[in-house]
Amino acid sequence: MSTELEKGPLEEFSYNDKIVRQFLYATLLWGAVGILLGVIIAFQLASWKFNFGLEWFTFGRLRPLHTNAAIFAFCGNAIFAGVYYSTQRLCKARIFCDTLSKIHFWGWQLIIVAAAISLPMGYSHGKEYAELEWPIDLAITVVWVIFAVNFFGTLWRRRERHLYVALWFYIATIVTVAILHIVNSIELPVTLMKSYPVWAGAQDALIQWWYGHNAVAFFLTTPFLGLMYYFIPKAINRPVYSYRLSIIHFWSLVFIYIWAGPHHLLYTSLPEWAQTLGMSFSIMLWAPSWGGMINGLMTLKGAWDRVRKEPLLKFLATSVTFYGMSTFEGPMMSIKSVNALAHYTDWVVGHVHSGTIGWNIMLVSGILYYIIPKMFKTELFSQKLANFHFWTTTVGLVLYILSMWTAGITQGLMWRGINSETGQLLYPNFVETVTKIVPMYWVRAFGGVLILVGFLTMIYNFIKTIKAADKPDDNEVFQAHAFRGADSSKGHRKLEGLTALFTVLTVLAILVGSAIEIMPSILASKWIEKDPRVKPYTSLEIAGRDIYIREGCYVCHSQMIRTMAHEEIRYGKPSQAAEFIYDRPFQWGSRRIGPDLQRIGGKYTDIWHYRHMYDPREVTAGSIMPIYPWLFKKKTDLGVLTKKLSAMKALGVPYSDEEIKNAKADALKQADSIMASLEKENVPSSMKNKQIIALIAYLQRLGTDIMEEEE
Repeated sequence: MSTELEKGPLEEFSYNDKIVRQFLYATLLWGAVGILLGVIIAFQLASWKFNFGLEWFTFGRLRPLHTNAAIFAFCGNAIFAGVYYSTQRLCKARIFCDTLSKIHFWGWQLIIVAAAISLPMGYSHGKEYAELEWPIDLAITVVWVIFAVNFFGTLWRRRERHLYVALWFYIATIVTVAILHIVNSIELPVTLMKSYPVWAGAQDALIQWWYGHNAVAFFLTTPFLGLMYYFIPKAINRPVYSYRLSIIHFWSLVFIYIWAGPHHLLYTSLPEWAQTLGMSFSIMLWAPSWGGMINGLMTLKGAWDRVRKEPLLKFLATSVTFYGMSTFEGPMMSIKSVNALAHYTDWVVGHVHSGTIGWNIMLVSGILYYIIPKMFKTELFSQKLANFHFWTTTVGLVLYILSMWTAGITQGLMWRGINSETGQLLYPNFVETVTKIVPMYWVRAFGGVLILVGFLTMIYNFIKTIKAADKPDDNEVFQAHAFRGADSSKGHRKLEGLTALFTVLTVLAILVGSAIEIMPSILASKWIEKDPRVKPYTSLEIAGRDIYIREGCYVCHSQMIRTMAHEEIRYGKPSQAAEFIYDRPFQWGSRRIGPDLQRIGGKYTDIWHYRHMYDPREVTAGSIMPIYPWLFKKKTDLGVLTKKLSAMKALGVPYSDEEIKNAKADALKQADSIMASLEKENVPSSMKNKQIIALIAYLQRLGTDIMEEEE
């Protein structure tokens, strides 16, 4: 620890709490919207009729909107509110620039509104947690840089020499999210709201899950750990349990977390060493994650009587507990034998929501119950309503998790069930595995209703609290001495006074794992053996693929047959990396509400696909898939195909100039071929230029390039 430092002159300053309040209000608004969207899509899975046959209201379009609303709108605004509130007080300095704060706030809200409009309209990049198209990606980059300048500028003008642990986690969040977003979002624009990623197939899968897993790590974990380290000690008015444990927790977490992405891709066509590396580092995450949980819970030690009585502390204690539970479950699910059962099932959904609801929403709720009365210098309107909020959220979350655990394990066991005598699947019809778990979808939906009711109760409680309070004083003046003189601290304590060096070391910690993890992507040309049978998609198939992505089919269907006996029996030959070299973006999926589609090409007739999209229950009794009537009314945009093929060629797809020039004519020719078979089933010839024909063309192509010849 450092010796006593010579104090500088006493300086006066004020805090910019207006920006904090703005982000708090946005947190409440978007939190309600995000949870409401979650409830809606939960009911859509319980019954397909809740899609209402509306183009912009289907599960495939609302599910990305829900995840973006929950992560970037709700959690994002909560992060910014908490960071701006705590950073000013930890630095004893006003936020660096009020103008940048305003641009940050309104820029982020405009991004959210753009997402809320574009995603239901079908403008999607087709990559989980990164669905937003290129103009919005650029806006995110600009606003994030503004946030970074404002944050680091505040650290630069601070009156406290040493950075408190919460600030370490904020630093890691800001620099890592910037790197993740930029690398994963490198894309080539085609039109104003359409682009293709520079990465393809297995490359894209590795980059995406390096980003996707660490979006959870560095957007839903590290900033919230920083908030935990600030608000729990503040709420109980005592220091954090262990300074040394904080150091170990921080550096081990930011170093190890970044390596774990490949555990989303076990049993796929990735190199075995990359899969094992991801699994190994995921298991190692147990230690630092539980170090943080222990530090949080032990800080609360001695205040358990207050925890039992005060809703604020109930939320904080429960959030840390769920952080420990979810960070135990995650590494466990990355173990290959467990992953073989869990991956693609609703168990993963239960795991994700034990984190997002149990950790993020619970922690944010506790922070809100702390900040709002403080900022308005008043008492909370009703402790009883706060208790009601806590228990409805807790009961709803328990219903959610238990139903998804049950559904997921049921799915996994049914998928892999093989008759030992005949060697055939016990449940050959995939729909059997869906109808069996529909009751659990109803339980999950009602659990979500309870969580929504609790959140709305909190909003009502805050409205009454604020109305009863005086207008906050934004001109309140504080005093503090600036630090001066040399820092005689040693070791990590000295590092905490060197912001630039601390930031550089943090960047190096996350870059080491990043470089190793995405190395297979960089070396893809060496380990992906080219197969001359794999050809680029035709122009009509490209159009159909874009429709497939627009409708969010990837959120229900995978295109990756894993190296498992039951999957080979059910779907065919395991997928090979060479099959995906022209896939921008990749479509391996992360969940199977419907069957895998990698070998669907040629399995069914054109009329089967036609009827399946018009009303899935015509061909598959018990299906929970929505209907898509607009595909039979809207025309395929063939005029843009030349631009799309040109963009693909620029990215390395071997289209000839002739193919690009004749893109529209070739698409019409292929549509004629499909219509020839459909007209035999009394489908009118006027359907030739409709979107359903392009989609059929794409689906009939899947897996046919290297499909084994029948003996």
